[in-house]
Amino acid sequence: MKVLKLSAQGLPQSWISLEQAVLHYAADEVRWEVGAQVAVFRGGHNAFTGEQSVITVNSIIGTKGVPNINPFDLKPGLTNSKLFARDRNVCAYCGSHHREEELTREHIIPFAQNGKDHWMNVVTACRACNHRKSSRTPEQAHMPLLYAPYVPSLWEDFILRNRRILADQMEFLMAHLPKSSRLHS
Repeated sequence: MKVLKLSAQGLPQSWISLEQAVLHYAADEVRWEVGAQVAVFRGGHNAFTGEQSVITVNSIIGTKGVPNINPFDLKPGLTNSKLFARDRNVCAYCGSHHREEELTREHIIPFAQNGKDHWMNVVTACRACNHRKSSRTPEQAHMPLLYAPYVPSLWEDFILRNRRILADQMEFLMAHLPKSSRLHS
């Protein structure tokens, strides 16, 4: 399970482990918290008072300090799993839904024609369509795209990079998605 770490202003910074979250709590770096309580850590007993230290971790925490991610500079990393999630495991050419292991990263303008490996030049394709298109453009192969590629926003990127998001974390992230996002149900 991961905790969603936000800047004090509410911008996503990273997915962190429960142990990393505890360190933020112990260092008094948590400015605010939302979401459900997901873990309780019990420490030692105070020699003077006899009280046991307890840290309760929430699923979403806002931390003090200056954000290390500027949303305007964000260039989300391109991975196959994030690409397939962005495109909902749907082939851009035949429109059929596939399991991840049946999919490929398809370059709209192929490398053979100086295409680049970035969000705006890749779509999800099934192996059969990728093979059929080969090193041609969609126009050359007479295989029109069924949807357009796009660069995920900061909020979308945080959804795409974590497969096990708690309901309250998902609700928080979904509330900030652009209306045009394909991640809306």
